[in-house]
Amino acid sequence: MTHGLTHGLTHADAYSLRDLCPALANKVYFNYGGQGPLPSSSLEAITASWSRIQELGPFTADVWPFIGTEVNSTRRLLAQCCGVPPHRLALTENVTSGCVLPLWGLPFAEGDRLLIGDCEHPGVVSACVELARRQNLAIDVLPVKHLRGDQAHCDAAVLEAIHQTITPRTRLVVLSHLLWNTGQVMPIAAVADQLNQHPQQPFLLVDAAQSFGQIPIDEAAAAADIYAFTGHKWACGPEGLGGVALSERVLEEAAPTVIGWRSLRDESKADLNSSDLFHHDSRRFEVATSCVPLMAGLRSSLQLLDQTGSAQQRWERIRTLSGMLWQALQGLERVTPLLEVPPASGLVSFQITGDVPPVEHVKQLGAQGLWIRDLADPSCLRACTHITTTEDDINALVAAISAL
Repeated sequence: MTHGLTHGLTHADAYSLRDLCPALANKVYFNYGGQGPLPSSSLEAITASWSRIQELGPFTADVWPFIGTEVNSTRRLLAQCCGVPPHRLALTENVTSGCVLPLWGLPFAEGDRLLIGDCEHPGVVSACVELARRQNLAIDVLPVKHLRGDQAHCDAAVLEAIHQTITPRTRLVVLSHLLWNTGQVMPIAAVADQLNQHPQQPFLLVDAAQSFGQIPIDEAAAAADIYAFTGHKWACGPEGLGGVALSERVLEEAAPTVIGWRSLRDESKADLNSSDLFHHDSRRFEVATSCVPLMAGLRSSLQLLDQTGSAQQRWERIRTLSGMLWQALQGLERVTPLLEVPPASGLVSFQITGDVPPVEHVKQLGAQGLWIRDLADPSCLRACTHITTTEDDINALVAAISAL
């Protein structure tokens, strides 16, 4: 097997992680942006946690210290990843809940406007549409889908697009850190600085589904008001667990939305008269019972990633591999990558000319054990490289695409 360039990561680092992932043993996998493979040691950590909860509990005074330690250690680790103190990090089940729960608690007034990027995920867009309908808000579109060039040009174009589309009544800007369809990285920290200069100081909501576990996020996560992520994609953790980093302003101004016992300062009794029911920190956006054993699994996966190298080193390797794939696709007839330059991330989106719809290409490649996905807007195919991707994987995919 050809292991290729590692850019600060040793062969043993990157490929020992690959060997720990059973999902990678029987297929050539390029769908990390949909879900990452769960390492066997992370599954074992989940099982061990579940067993310990059953031994101590499951509902006894003996189990609560263990559960408290699991929750607090996970919160601290995710907060560290985001460059924020633990009181600003809420645990969630997925990206959507991390976006929507604080979003719906923001202080909007009738006639306020939402500025939403044109590459946002349908789940977040639909939540904004319904919010606007209920509270009589208006929606404007931030054009970023057309940005296909180098990072410096993209950064400047995003800031100019915001300057052109923001209004005196804009109260919220919604923009992913890494666009899930084109693979372009957005300058979140610079956008946050720009919004802070606006008279309204609009809130900044960031969908970080594609960035957490793939690219360095601490600067962006600390700068955004709502920075929501999941552990089951690039971090290779279990599905059902994520987090959201919240600004001090959100903690001060946003009301809890979906309310449960974890939102409460005192869960022991119902209080019809209290005006101070909810936690003053990020926990006001947590709801009720979650699957605690998943926390051990996500911590295990994050520790495995850290053992392969720093976030910067992992990002460099991912870009090296995606650059190889992008360059090879450039050389194929009928294939056109969406980006005009090598990707700044592991997402490589491309189009194949002809009458065959992308979903059929996915099926044809899947029949050969090669897994990518199709996207609707823009209509294209997407392949993702991670540190566990090999040059042999890339060569096999390119050869199969060439033969379509």
